[in-house]
Amino acid sequence: MGSEPPSSPQVVEEGADEEDEELSGAEDADLRASSGRGSLLTRRGITLRVLLKDGLVEPGDGILSIHYLGKTFVGDLLNDGKIRWVETGQIFNSPSAWATHCKRLVNPAKKSGCGWASVRYRGQKLVQYKTTWLHKYQPSADMSLISEGEDDEMGDDDEEEGKTSVLLEDKNKKSKPELHDIGLMQRRDRERIPVRYCTLGTRDAARDPHTLVELSAFSAINRFQPFNVAVSSNVLLLMDFHCHLTSSEVVGYLGGRWDTNTQLLTVLRAFPCRTRLADKDAAPAVEEEICQNLFMRGLSLVGWYHSHPRGPALPSLQDIDSQMDHQLRLQGSSNGFQPCLGIICGPYYHGNQGVASTITPFWVVPPPEQRPNDYGIPVAVEVTYVQDNFLTTDVLNEMMLLVEFYRSAPDLVQFSQMWSPNTSILDKIKASLSGHAPKDQAYAQILEHVYNQLRSTQ
Repeated sequence: MGSEPPSSPQVVEEGADEEDEELSGAEDADLRASSGRGSLLTRRGITLRVLLKDGLVEPGDGILSIHYLGKTFVGDLLNDGKIRWVETGQIFNSPSAWATHCKRLVNPAKKSGCGWASVRYRGQKLVQYKTTWLHKYQPSADMSLISEGEDDEMGDDDEEEGKTSVLLEDKNKKSKPELHDIGLMQRRDRERIPVRYCTLGTRDAARDPHTLVELSAFSAINRFQPFNVAVSSNVLLLMDFHCHLTSSEVVGYLGGRWDTNTQLLTVLRAFPCRTRLADKDAAPAVEEEICQNLFMRGLSLVGWYHSHPRGPALPSLQDIDSQMDHQLRLQGSSNGFQPCLGIICGPYYHGNQGVASTITPFWVVPPPEQRPNDYGIPVAVEVTYVQDNFLTTDVLNEMMLLVEFYRSAPDLVQFSQMWSPNTSILDKIKASLSGHAPKDQAYAQILEHVYNQLRSTQ
């Protein structure tokens, strides 16, 4: 059975303009006393408290849910008819308030939540319990009392959950992205031709999740980029170095700061994950170490990166879902909006211009509300790159740790091999990293020690 709310919960009252807003306790009592079951309750008068009192639903933990654009939110039904969101502990007065809040996290443009048509009690939509109540206690009632305005967005939440479960894991277990949730898979070295987003249509479980998708511009979808981004050159250098070391995909986190006043996301540090993507046993320890490093440096988690070793630096359908998930997690862990930046690095794609890696920052915009079963829209993010004054000891130490981690790996790149007729792979790495050089020219001598370590691995 459900537990009582905390002593000082944060009560959220979004969605107060909707017709299906809950009545206050006093209003509910007055209405019940004056009308009784013999008089018709208005649609607005049938509240969760009414359903609880008449035994159609019972309080309990984790028995309420919302499914919206591939995301799942879980809530507790409290004894007083209020809803507690499991992830944050926030208290909501009505299904409308909770649904509006959750949907705006995924899609900030969302204006209403259509709560009774969106919130499910033990898997069934609450609007069905409203209908049952009317059939039982007011059989002569006009069914428009409950249906008016609630069918408008039914398709908004009727997602094909079987398909969604294949693409996404349970997103309510943690409030922050985890390494093993990223869900990246090693791929065969093969040419993957990117497709345009407009050709995708509705989600299809039979579609290859590794299908690459071209990025759209914010202007192409009539949007403005909702935040500014500045990335440190040391972040790019460490990330580019990490992605060059192995022929398999790698992943890492991005640390920085989010300024709500200036809407500026500053990426100050890359945190490579020194583990194999398939090694889920090692992932929690690696993640915990990165979390501690973030905390010690006074940084927040602001994004993630991964590599496409021999393919274009464009997101796959799987990457789009992962990015959308991470955006939701970072927003869901606080009351305000915070962006989550995704970066893809393509070091060894022969379609790159020159020897430098292609580095692609991107974000995902939710699909249009009238097409909730479409994929998210991957968009290019405009970024300002800030040249650091010097190469920090922190970054240099991380590079050395990466060399040691991959030293005996079977997929370690053969640095003496030729990238092109006149350029070895090691020379290619040097040239690519030079594009992220700090202002202090002594960095070249410092990195030579790292390059010597690379040579010693073979």
